Amino acid sequence: MSPTEPTNPGDDPALLTLQSEMDKRFDPSTYEQVWQRRWAAAGVFAVEPSLDPSSDRPSFCIMIPPPNVTGKLHIGHALQSTLQDLLVRWHRMRGENALWLPGTDHAGIATQLMVERQLEKEGTSRKAIGRAAFLERTWEWKREYHGNIRTQLDLLGASCDWTRERFTLDEGLSQAVREAFVRLYREGLITRGEYMVNWSPVLETAVSDLEVETKTVQGKLYHVSYLIEGEPAEGGERITVATTRPETMLGDMAVAFHPEDERYAHLVGKAAILPLIGRRLPFVPDEMVDREFGTGLVKITPFHDPNDFEVAKRHGLAGISVIDKTGRMTAEAGADFAGLTREDARTKVVERLRALGHLVKVEEHTHNVGHSQRGGEAIEPLVSTQWFCDASGMAGQALAAVQDGRLRLVPDTWDKTWEHWLLSIRPWCISRQLWWGHQIPAWYTADGRTIVALDEEEAVRLAGVAGADELTRDPDVLDTWFSSALWPFSTLGWPEQTADLRTFYPTSVLITAHDILFFWVARMVMAGLHFTGEVPFSAVHLTGLVRDADGVKMSKTKGNVLDPADLITEYGADAVRFTLASLDSPGRDIPLNPEQIAGYRAFGNKIWNATRFALARIPEGAAVRASLDDFRGADLAAPERWILSRLSATAAEVNAKFESFRFDEACNRLYHFFWGELCDGYIELAKPALMGSDADRKLRPRIGEVLLTVLDRALRMLHPVMPFLTEEVWQRLPGREAIHADTICLAPYPQADLAWIDEGVEGQMAALFETVTRVRALLAETGRERKVGLWTASPVLEAFLGQQQALFATLCRLEVLEISSRAWATGDGGPEDLVLGIGIKILGAKRGGDEAAERQKLLKEIEKLDAEIERTLAQLADESFLAKAPAPVVEKRRAALAQMEDRRSSLRSSLVG
Repeated sequence: MSPTEPTNPGDDPALLTLQSEMDKRFDPSTYEQVWQRRWAAAGVFAVEPSLDPSSDRPSFCIMIPPPNVTGKLHIGHALQSTLQDLLVRWHRMRGENALWLPGTDHAGIATQLMVERQLEKEGTSRKAIGRAAFLERTWEWKREYHGNIRTQLDLLGASCDWTRERFTLDEGLSQAVREAFVRLYREGLITRGEYMVNWSPVLETAVSDLEVETKTVQGKLYHVSYLIEGEPAEGGERITVATTRPETMLGDMAVAFHPEDERYAHLVGKAAILPLIGRRLPFVPDEMVDREFGTGLVKITPFHDPNDFEVAKRHGLAGISVIDKTGRMTAEAGADFAGLTREDARTKVVERLRALGHLVKVEEHTHNVGHSQRGGEAIEPLVSTQWFCDASGMAGQALAAVQDGRLRLVPDTWDKTWEHWLLSIRPWCISRQLWWGHQIPAWYTADGRTIVALDEEEAVRLAGVAGADELTRDPDVLDTWFSSALWPFSTLGWPEQTADLRTFYPTSVLITAHDILFFWVARMVMAGLHFTGEVPFSAVHLTGLVRDADGVKMSKTKGNVLDPADLITEYGADAVRFTLASLDSPGRDIPLNPEQIAGYRAFGNKIWNATRFALARIPEGAAVRASLDDFRGADLAAPERWILSRLSATAAEVNAKFESFRFDEACNRLYHFFWGELCDGYIELAKPALMGSDADRKLRPRIGEVLLTVLDRALRMLHPVMPFLTEEVWQRLPGREAIHADTICLAPYPQADLAWIDEGVEGQMAALFETVTRVRALLAETGRERKVGLWTASPVLEAFLGQQQALFATLCRLEVLEISSRAWATGDGGPEDLVLGIGIKILGAKRGGDEAAERQKLLKEIEKLDAEIERTLAQLADESFLAKAPAPVVEKRRAALAQMEDRRSSLRSSLVG
């Protein structure tokens, strides 16, 4: 491949022509999507299964957490997709058979709701057009909007193998769903019966806990008096019960109190009389009751409260439904209330209670109420006939997998929560009263038998009937999470033992947000262990939630949502990716400020300009070297040996950080190496030779090759995080053909070369850098003549600085530089000398210029530093800042504090004497 510039954004990548020189202006929009199209056209990310069982080439596989097929990727998706792409690119460059398998979820409720709203605008409904027509409309919707997800992932630079894209309603995945359901049913783990569920009156279906959003609402607490059976209406004993939903009292079947509550011990064996209805309500003692809440008495409405449902089972109480599936009162509620909405019924019940003298008082009350995430209305707990899966045995296997180390949660602070949830798991309601989804493979005979089968033909055979017309198919569909639980292996061909399944399963790692740890991750682990005997992945990296700059959760109503597509348009995909990866700190939510993205766009600009300079200044014939062995035995100057040492050390650090999912620390190391050590360090040291005379270059043999080789390896190290920029720049490096890769995507990822790590030269160069910095500051502060004398604490340091004397003088623009170690031990010198903590003394540093003016200048700078140091110390002592700020930000502040304190110390020493 070669670097390109589009003549037209829609041009075929194969027709684009090479732009010979890098543009002076850094503009990611001119090349990012060009490279995405070229990579796709060349099939760079397509993989094949291993057909050779003896092959020792490792496989690496990540399954994308499938977004809703009609959805739009939000900033949280961008974070997770960035980290997934980072890992798969890194493993691909390491020579592994790396697969990132993309796909989308049919999103039963969300998609059906969209189509129903469309039908409503047309003046019709799904019930009016029928199931077959509605499903066809939904498939049309899917076909129209399905491509949006890929477009958004392409903007981000996702290196998915799109030839393998999956959809949870694909035939292959549908076969896997039927197989899993039938197996679980025949194992006795799936049953059908009545149970309390979360019901959405708008969607008219049961919904999962994940689809229930708890909201804090300002309501009222109604205190209602109940007569006790046998007591006179006037003057007789009454009890008072407090409720937030007086309309549900029409379904009361008992009144409960705590067994140890002596206030109500005398009520055992007695009953209360339900106001408005007259139903007899026995008193039952139950530990569920909180003695401290309200009056310590709780009305028991078995069919409209999950806790009451359990109490009723323990005490053998019956139940009635007084609210139907549309949220209206049933005939069981009484003729005066039947047909009313829940809200209207509440108003009428309260009016009647007040009129009859049963309403004791009404208080303002703030409490939490579950709402349908999709429909927006308050959830109604209802008893309904549903299909349930007993996952307790599978939960035990999933718990053991974490305990014995087969599965690692990152960070491991989630281990205890994982244990708690799996130990308290309840039956999973897996049926939904929808039309869009996997229809449950169950049929009913005329005589009431239930037949579960893989298909209609098998159902007919098992039922022993003449044909399918004698059977009735269950109309419900499966919970979307049921098919998603099979995702890691159904996408690879299970239940068939395919080459894909043998090659890529178990997959390697899952990256997702912690808020679906149990609703999806745990179910995948349970399903994987149950159906394949293996954990579906060896590690789960749980990201925090991306919040706004103030740490507030993003929402449309607050107007603080950051759209990744907009951010990419403004700053470029690479800057967005680097920002998100650098902020991913285990166990922490991520406050995102667009200014951070702008800062990393500036980082991209730095890389661009550094490369332009290198390509313009390298000696003729210089080229990238594929191996650092090419420099062994060469008479390299100290700056070259230093940058090769830092390069190798950085490669070791970054690889280790990627391996441990510390993407924030890896990005921090890459940033400081590229900006600080390569650009501001080595390239600055190289400029005198690259821009000077032939004599200057002779002092730095092979400087061009070292610069290009370090640049090549630095770009390859950075590629998984910033794929577009690194490809665009890398393609221009002379001699990159030695790497034997047409694209940086397939170039080897740099590893540590320990033979090049040289702590001695690193220490010497650190002394050089600090001395140069101090001398530059000295000359700038005092305006003194450009003559400097240095004393060193050792002959070794003197020899080193002597070798770098010409470079030192050039960097500081000195006319005279004298270096000596002879007088240090004698204590000679004077009070005007500045002693550095690295064994170097700058002679006469405190002389020159207007001494009074210079002193005043130093005092003002010290005063400013004092204030800034005080602010920084306060910030670093603030526990809330340390809890919310990403690790790189904290470390950057600490590093800045150290630099300021060091600078202050130097200035104070300049004032002494």
